[in-house]
Amino acid sequence: MTTRFNHVVDGSPVLKDGDFRRIQKFLYDLSGIHLAEAKRSLITSRLSGRLRELSLSSFREYFDVAMSPEGSSEGTLMVNALTTNETYFFREPEHFKFLQKLLTENKSKASWRIWSGASSSGEEIYTIAMVMADVFGLKRDWIVKGTDLSTKVLKMAAQGHYPLERNEGIAIERLKKYCLKGVSDQQGTFLIDPNLRQHCEFSQQNLMESCDRLGMFDVVFLRNVMIYFDGESKQRVLNNTLRQLKSGGYFLISHTESLMNTQHTLTQISPSIYRKD
Repeated sequence: MTTRFNHVVDGSPVLKDGDFRRIQKFLYDLSGIHLAEAKRSLITSRLSGRLRELSLSSFREYFDVAMSPEGSSEGTLMVNALTTNETYFFREPEHFKFLQKLLTENKSKASWRIWSGASSSGEEIYTIAMVMADVFGLKRDWIVKGTDLSTKVLKMAAQGHYPLERNEGIAIERLKKYCLKGVSDQQGTFLIDPNLRQHCEFSQQNLMESCDRLGMFDVVFLRNVMIYFDGESKQRVLNNTLRQLKSGGYFLISHTESLMNTQHTLTQISPSIYRKD
């Protein structure tokens, strides 16, 4: 039996230089995300399944399909595949200790709005929500907004349904309060309690574009995002997100990131945590 896959390495079609540059330019023009040369293997692994599904023999053919007027849904799938990043509950826990202290010290504040600019599959959103519920309970006026470029991960996030092994990092007390363990055909999974999920909202947002429609926030998490941007795109994303942060609000980035060589009106109060003047 013959196959249309003529050029393969370890079972995957070869990503040629020209095709890599086309995909690289497309994603950069769309989102400002720069796919470095080291990301070739990631592109190959994440898109090879789509080539097989569509019976295509090259990345050039696939890109042409994804960019055609009839292939708009495939273009969305390609963006989803290339922008999905791994996350987990209570990642970089120092940030959530800071958040809990901030909320506790300002417990009399009538309402809170917190935004995660790259919510991925929702773990960061629900981590924030658990901390807020610890301080305010579930009847106070508070909202956690999660946005992402990928529609695929946003759908997963809104469902709040995860394999049981993903609960690592959630303290047992919080698991009991805010998570439901799957039984019967849902065994091996857990669900974020609907009472917590009702405080969480998800929508698609390209951070390279205006974020005004989202409203203003008291705290903004933008973690493990800016490492994917070059200097110009990083500044643009920073401007767009900081425009939605209230004066006196807090801006959190990952410990692996830096705001060096950017312009802003933030005051650093501890590593990776800033306050807007």
